[in-house]
Amino acid sequence: MDLVPALEEPLKQSLKSVLGPATAKVMAEHLGLHTVGDLLHHYPRRYEERGQLTHLADLPMDEHVTVVAQVADARLHSFASAKAPRGKGQRLEVTITDGSGRLQLVFFGNGVHKPHKELLPGTRAMFAGKVSVFNRRLQLAHPAYELLRGDGEESVEAWAGALIPIYPATAKLESWKIGKAVQTVLPTAQEALDPLPPALREGRGLVPLPEALLKIHRPHTKADIADARARLKWDEAFVLQVALARRRHADAQLPAVPRRPKADGLLAAFDDRLPFTLTEGQQKVSQEIFADLATEHPMHRLLQGEVGSGKTMVALRAMLAVVDAGGQAVMLAPTEVLAQQHHRSITEMMGELAEGGMLGGAEQATKVVALTGSMGAAARRQALLDLVTGEAGIVIGTHALIEDKVQFHDLGLVVVDEQHRFGVEQRDALRGKSKQPPHLLVMTATPIPRTVAMTVFGDLETSVLDQLPAGRSPIASHVVPAADKPHFLARAWDRIREEVANGHQAYVVCPRIGDDLDDADAKKAGKKKSPEDEAEKRPPLAVLEVADQLDKGPLRGLRVEVLHGRMHPDDKDTVMRRFAAGETDVLVATTVIEVGVNVPNATAMVIMDADRFGVSQLHQLRGRVGRGSAPGLCLLVTEMPEAAAARQRLNAVASTLDGFELSRIDLEQRREGDVLGQAQSGARTSLRVLAVIEDEEVIAEAREEATAVVTADPELEQLPGLRTALDALLDEEREQYLEKG
Repeated sequence: MDLVPALEEPLKQSLKSVLGPATAKVMAEHLGLHTVGDLLHHYPRRYEERGQLTHLADLPMDEHVTVVAQVADARLHSFASAKAPRGKGQRLEVTITDGSGRLQLVFFGNGVHKPHKELLPGTRAMFAGKVSVFNRRLQLAHPAYELLRGDGEESVEAWAGALIPIYPATAKLESWKIGKAVQTVLPTAQEALDPLPPALREGRGLVPLPEALLKIHRPHTKADIADARARLKWDEAFVLQVALARRRHADAQLPAVPRRPKADGLLAAFDDRLPFTLTEGQQKVSQEIFADLATEHPMHRLLQGEVGSGKTMVALRAMLAVVDAGGQAVMLAPTEVLAQQHHRSITEMMGELAEGGMLGGAEQATKVVALTGSMGAAARRQALLDLVTGEAGIVIGTHALIEDKVQFHDLGLVVVDEQHRFGVEQRDALRGKSKQPPHLLVMTATPIPRTVAMTVFGDLETSVLDQLPAGRSPIASHVVPAADKPHFLARAWDRIREEVANGHQAYVVCPRIGDDLDDADAKKAGKKKSPEDEAEKRPPLAVLEVADQLDKGPLRGLRVEVLHGRMHPDDKDTVMRRFAAGETDVLVATTVIEVGVNVPNATAMVIMDADRFGVSQLHQLRGRVGRGSAPGLCLLVTEMPEAAAARQRLNAVASTLDGFELSRIDLEQRREGDVLGQAQSGARTSLRVLAVIEDEEVIAEAREEATAVVTADPELEQLPGLRTALDALLDEEREQYLEKG
């Protein structure tokens, strides 16, 4: 990694004589490349073989491409235009071919002279530009090009070896310019310090790092590329796993109070009053958690479970075990709606066991307190008092729980619901509210493939709940192509009316709220339109507009209400209560209902502009229906054409209810870097050659090796190369980010 002074040299110095400061500036701004080391780790995306050209037949529209082809024909035309009224305008049309197809290049005005001289029939070159259509033919207008002839300075020597590397490029910086820059700094690769312990490298037959860098940028054979990639994948996986192993090792050194439930305590009393038996999965995961709670080091466990798999029940039993052992447990929810709902469902499940200190409360009972930002002053004062005296064994709330004023008597367990919505500081602040670090249980309903769990949540042990409790109903999902088949959408609204007529309720989900603030945000973010937005030229559908149209149109006569994140917490709660009580037929909402809203009587969901949501999000939303005994229905409405990638994504969601399968699909469609929070870590440290799904074996083996290395030498004193690599990969902020998953 960028390990020694030579590799830390800024690119603007090292490339001054070759490509000038402007190129270094583009590299920094558009590719996140600042030092020689960064550039050496900017690996080619693919390689062109000199003898085998790109398939022009497969060019993607509107994308920036690099092709290697031969000039078949070049013609200069004159034309009249506003700028050249007397027919003096010039246009050069060059046709290139690669045997699979032909492509037209167009140059205008003064830009025709150089290519007219150089692009003669028979010339071979690399061309880069954006593919567009003119007169129903594909073309590149004013492409940049690099001749591949063996004469003069720009000889084939400049592209040494039989394979031409094609780099991830931008419109402002072509692949071959990046290639030239890499050639300039490649000699410094010899100085790269190797992060892998020699025994590990030799034991696995991996090439040394300088050799891997040389082979990935200047391969002579395909075997060179394979050697280099195998080695560089190990670097990425191993250094990352060492960071996580050190985090686990440090956590294991911390002291914690063991919390063991009493044989005849609160947990036993709760289990006795359960009207059903726990699933095998719930029992197994509970045993793993109880074993962790009984140790003298803090538990750090991730509980993954499909929507509706009974995670809350498992978490509640863990909380009761801690209360049994004299401690307090807190559950953090991402929203007030969810915190209030957890509070309601937990007090209902516990009954008299939640009435500690009250008349009619059971002997082993404790007090269950809610603490949210919108509580009245008197209720809040009482709640805070219950926490500090230890009267309240279980507390449920939002991040209001993290405020300085909130003090606990003896905090033993923190349960975080939906980890991805919680920030770094929040988890730490709550840990700091206890004399010794509390045990930690993180729950997520987003299924995470095993390798991602090992990479992203690598500091947590993982438990998976994969069976649904008995009595859960299947959910049928269908894509509704509103543009191709408008009558399908009309039928969707009929289905909603039928569900309501049968005594059930429905959700309609929209991507946007639709008030003035919303529109102002949209204008502010105007530059950041997705390709789909561009294609449709219309903003995403909004809750307020859709609710109004449904109320006056297809759902006239039904009780329709709206719910979104900008409503006052009390209003949100009132709407949710009315819906839960069956006083509302149809709830038109944003994704505020995505996590935790539980209304067993809601059987149908229509998701408008479904293509604007991610795969995992659609799966989460769909999990809100079919929670009772009646079958669920989820309709994914989209205007995207059948061939669009977004439509394929929706078909995948409609075809399976297996969240783990969907999370794999989701991951394959997104860039790997996103998995590790590219936005939070900067492009420079995101994954480059390691593919989280494909390289499952490498990640699993790297985790084992990393654990062994850290156990033997926690400070990595014997491995200076590895220590330096860690510093380069993980500045403080990134390490914290990893630590929090």
